Amino acid sequence: MTAGQSPIGIVGSGSWATALMKMISDGGRPVKWWIRNPEKASYIESHLHNPDYLSSVEVHPKWVHICTDLQEVVNTCEIIILAIPSAFLHQGLQGITLPTQNTYVSAIKGIEPNTQLVMAKYLELHHHIPANQIAIITGPCHAEEVAAEKLSYLTVAANQLEVAEKIKQFLVGTYIKVKCSSDLMGAEYAAVMKNIYAIGAGIAHGLGYGDNFLALYTSCAIREMESFLNALDPNVERDVNEAAYLGDLLVTCYSQFSRNRTFGNMLGKGYSVKAAQLEMNMVAEGYYASKLVYEKSSKRGLALPIADAVYQVIYENANAKKTFGVLSEKSLR
Repeated sequence: MTAGQSPIGIVGSGSWATALMKMISDGGRPVKWWIRNPEKASYIESHLHNPDYLSSVEVHPKWVHICTDLQEVVNTCEIIILAIPSAFLHQGLQGITLPTQNTYVSAIKGIEPNTQLVMAKYLELHHHIPANQIAIITGPCHAEEVAAEKLSYLTVAANQLEVAEKIKQFLVGTYIKVKCSSDLMGAEYAAVMKNIYAIGAGIAHGLGYGDNFLALYTSCAIREMESFLNALDPNVERDVNEAAYLGDLLVTCYSQFSRNRTFGNMLGKGYSVKAAQLEMNMVAEGYYASKLVYEKSSKRGLALPIADAVYQVIYENANAKKTFGVLSEKSLR
């Protein structure tokens, strides 16, 4: 790793963490990459690729330093990107002191299941990080297409645009385009909700519904999302047709790379929730998000028939065929 520039810390070793490592190091910015498992860290250092995710991506030792000490990473990097599954975040940060002067960027797109908090709020309440030093990275962007250097799009959201612009500088590149937003809460909840709708899209596909249904389904889903976001944070003017909202929803509902769609497809084909989770080797963030959105929408008396249907299938063991039959006949217009 070269001297002169402060490295960007990346926490996590999955597909999205690997893609972010590639984006940043391809742009000539040093990276300090935290890998939890020492054996995996040693393998990546020796073989210069991640054996488990996006193995075609080359790790450039000039720009990337592998580290197994998370405290060292957060102490020596001014910007920390969190890219581990939400279910493991609390455990991963246990015993770690996060310096409050750093900027923390969530690339998790989920909620912390123990506290039922989105990532920005979790960092603020449980690690005392000032809200203005927190940002998120959202899509539409799949790690697999980043690995293939296909033109991809990101949105960086923060309460203050200058923070988002600071993050944008080391992400943008020949195959990565970045837009900035000051709608931190809206963009983060949109990233959470699109995973729920992607599970529903997968359920519909597994049940044999076609593209005509999915087109109507996604048009209804974005209206549901808008209703929820406006109820949650009514003081922000947002256009849900922008990339961070509709764009990310579409790619997550339609793409073969979407783990949430894959999870839903398995449910539609008759898998139990537990069986589908065991068969997947990656976390479907929409599983945890569904409960949070259901509880928040119920408290506010919101009508979210699609999100409610997904919740019923996942948490109430409702029959997917019957539930989506009712949804298609009575609720989607």
